[in-house]
Amino acid sequence: MAFLCGPRQVGKTTAAKRLSGEERYLNWDAPETRSIVLKGAKGIACAFGLDDLDFDKRVVALDEFHKYGKWKALLKGFFDLYGDRCRCIVTGSARMDLYKRGGDSLAGRFFNYRMHPLSIGELCRTIIPGDSAIQPPLRLSPADFAALLRFGGFPEPFSRQDTRFYNRWRAARHDVILKEDIRDLTRVQETASVQLLAELLAAQTGQPVNQSNLAAMLQVSVDTIARWLRLLEALYVVFSVRPWFKCVAKSIRKQPKVYFRDWSVVAAEGARNENFIACHLLKAAQMWEDLGIGRFELGYLRDKTGREVDFVVIRDGKPWFLVEVKTGEQRELNRGLAYFQKATGARHAFQVAVNAAYRDADCFAENAPVRVPAATLLSQLV
Repeated sequence: MAFLCGPRQVGKTTAAKRLSGEERYLNWDAPETRSIVLKGAKGIACAFGLDDLDFDKRVVALDEFHKYGKWKALLKGFFDLYGDRCRCIVTGSARMDLYKRGGDSLAGRFFNYRMHPLSIGELCRTIIPGDSAIQPPLRLSPADFAALLRFGGFPEPFSRQDTRFYNRWRAARHDVILKEDIRDLTRVQETASVQLLAELLAAQTGQPVNQSNLAAMLQVSVDTIARWLRLLEALYVVFSVRPWFKCVAKSIRKQPKVYFRDWSVVAAEGARNENFIACHLLKAAQMWEDLGIGRFELGYLRDKTGREVDFVVIRDGKPWFLVEVKTGEQRELNRGLAYFQKATGARHAFQVAVNAAYRDADCFAENAPVRVPAATLLSQLV
């Protein structure tokens, strides 16, 4: 089975329906689906025609099934009985990603795929990477680049590119996450406080998170702030980037930086640009890992003297490339790039200018610290 996880409205259901077809798709939220599910694995197989003589090894999709209390046992039974007669996609919210960790009844029966908003690389090409993680550079139109940065990477607002639609879409999505998802996973009286925490984090995007300060501002315990942060991460509202400290003298080790899955919610230009790059790097790292290319992590570098580089991509346990984000093309390179490249042994070090025009050159052909346009570097990722 393939588990397809990701933020609300990122395109999971659309992808599942495209692969399975309407006749091989079941959504738990549909009342007629629930009566099928209550019949167990045999009921689902009957709905998909898996017991028919002329069956083919078809793709079937089960959407939002994590809402069913016994969903893991149901999927285990279905896979064990019919795993050789179909290819099954199971889609759902982050809660499915949480619940699958609760036991090992599905161990060895699924691969997890994490779906992200649209990116520069995906808009440039739709081919899944082969054995090589890095692709040749491709030019995306400046208009599409600007629209992606402004409206975010969720398919509907990006495809519409209409400010009034975007404002309504964003408000509606916010209400669903707040009134349904957060309410379902926490106490009702905490909902407003979790929302306030998200607003505080949006104003501090890209800065190391001080949980003690946040706890004092919201008048709750540090443990409560930590729990709410885990909740927002579990719902794919935010993600954390933690400091990488191996082989780095006097490094900061504890405080993560927090970014939003939807970078369009970040108001300040510099912080939004950094969040934009963070989302692209996280998507690349997780997709490369999900495709089996290697083990990847995203971190940042900072020491107690104040030297810092915004991001480091780690491949198979070793720093691979560094990224420092700038809005415009500054002539002087951040001195931290050369320092941390030497300290970590990273192969590449990039100072990325978000507003710089695309250049048709391979960023990964360079080993010394170098200035690169975001439009070029990001086109070489996924």
